[in-house]
Amino acid sequence: MAHQLKKDLGVTLHRDGVEFRVWAPFAAEVSVCVPYVSYDISNAKTMARDDEGYWSIKLEGVEIGQTYKYLIKTPSGEILRKNDPRGRALTASENGDSIIVGDTFDWGDDVFIAPPHNEQIIYEMHIGTFNRKDPSTQGTFDDATARLDYLRDLGINMIELMPITNMAMSNGWGYNTEYIYSVENSYGGRWGLMEFIRACHEREIGVILDLVYNHFATTDLWQFDGWSENGRGGIYFYNDIRGDTPWGGRPDFGRPEVRQFIADNIAMWFSEYHIDGIRLDSTAYMRNLDGGDNPAREIGDAWQILQDVTHIAHSIRPGALTIAEDTGGNTAITLPANMGGAGFDAQWRLNFPHAVKYALGLATAYPASLLSELTDTYNGEAFSRVIFSDSHDTAANGFARISETASPANPGSVIARKTSLLASALTLTAPGIPMLLQGSEFLQGGSFNDWQVLNWANVERFAGIVAAHQHLIALRRNAYGNTRGLMGQSIAIFHNNPNDHVIAYHRWDHGGLGDDVLVIANLGGQHFDNYTLHVPLPGTWQVRFNSSWKGYSADFREMLFDQMTTDANQNATLPLAAHSVVMLSQ
Repeated sequence: MAHQLKKDLGVTLHRDGVEFRVWAPFAAEVSVCVPYVSYDISNAKTMARDDEGYWSIKLEGVEIGQTYKYLIKTPSGEILRKNDPRGRALTASENGDSIIVGDTFDWGDDVFIAPPHNEQIIYEMHIGTFNRKDPSTQGTFDDATARLDYLRDLGINMIELMPITNMAMSNGWGYNTEYIYSVENSYGGRWGLMEFIRACHEREIGVILDLVYNHFATTDLWQFDGWSENGRGGIYFYNDIRGDTPWGGRPDFGRPEVRQFIADNIAMWFSEYHIDGIRLDSTAYMRNLDGGDNPAREIGDAWQILQDVTHIAHSIRPGALTIAEDTGGNTAITLPANMGGAGFDAQWRLNFPHAVKYALGLATAYPASLLSELTDTYNGEAFSRVIFSDSHDTAANGFARISETASPANPGSVIARKTSLLASALTLTAPGIPMLLQGSEFLQGGSFNDWQVLNWANVERFAGIVAAHQHLIALRRNAYGNTRGLMGQSIAIFHNNPNDHVIAYHRWDHGGLGDDVLVIANLGGQHFDNYTLHVPLPGTWQVRFNSSWKGYSADFREMLFDQMTTDANQNATLPLAAHSVVMLSQ
């Protein structure tokens, strides 16, 4: 891990006052104005500079809740009004002021420990659209808390929050982050996030934060103390071509102060907010100029900060889940640091949803086949993959959710229900850490966007589909003691019939009764009264899940059977409904 350069950056509360410390090495003078009022800065206090470019001052009579801003005088005499890069709160997303926050949140007896990675079921949540008391206002942490019992009963034990740091606008996806230490006020701010996480832990649900370090929105950090090269971003950014990304300036990962800025941010989330994991957005654009794997375009500086991030996370929260979204797919991301890797536990498996959609006839040809996506790993570790059939990305950017794609005119139709359920079943029975996009379990239609709230009436309208997801998740977590294999590393494809679009695979952990699981999926539209296939293990297999059951939807064409027995040649015959999946164990 990189050496810590300076402690107590930002605002530090003392019994006898408040200390302010900021890094501005090229400033001619720095003052802090508290309380800050834009039209009257006569109360600004000049800060002292040390030999390393840090400015500090300790003031008495300062109160929690007061606003403040730094006034930075450049060598040319210009006065820049800047928010605190490490400020914990802002008055508003746009043109807001930094706020002094307290540190008195009561976590009670919060000793929650997230389940092992092979038992986790992730639910991707966007706070602004997940749940609202009023459809005309932004969703909040409090609104989301009202639905936590529903998620617990569904079987979810990990929530991945799309970015909740202060955004460039008052609503959005959250990926155009401005102030990485401040929680978005419109969501409920710092206190609201803490209350939400505490409520999750009370329900045995862990929380993963989606964080963005591949670029910073070019606002206050841009030319922070007035200095730049080539008219570029200044002290927080690369001041050459390495500073270019499609979304904003790339941080200077080679500058120790910037690495500490990011490393301390990771430490804050785990120590102050009690989070259980992180997902780093587009690590490929941290480590590579083009977000790919061309060695000539690699940014070597980034590997140290990636290693620092995972080291800090695991040091503060042993067992924390660290996830990278790496569009280049570099397998070194999940190698340990002592083997030259970045030390992440898992990567988003970006090919998986596209392969699922292609196999279900919902997309044009895709280079990654479903069979390869079911069996591939990163560095031989099955749970180094976070797998999903839909995410905020695959349900937007010109695409739609699976239910909408399967039946654009009616995302609640029979074919939409069958296809969505089949996609979820593939995700929940494949090796890896499965993730569901918010609302997919009750057939939310349309595309993902940053404003349209989920249609919670669908929970009742499609109660059977919700129940099917409950059953799938319970089986995935071996709740009944007869599907242990779904939490194991191993998979073998034992049947592939591309003409009839039927595949079957064997899942196991150690093998044996209650462990070996067979998954047989009919991805096509043909019904089979009697479908015969060779089974890898002999004996009688009990049906644990059948997606064609009328209990999931009264208008399904049910192909009901309780068990399947092999013959002398280890062949077995079973009925298969169109667009369905069955799961069996002994």
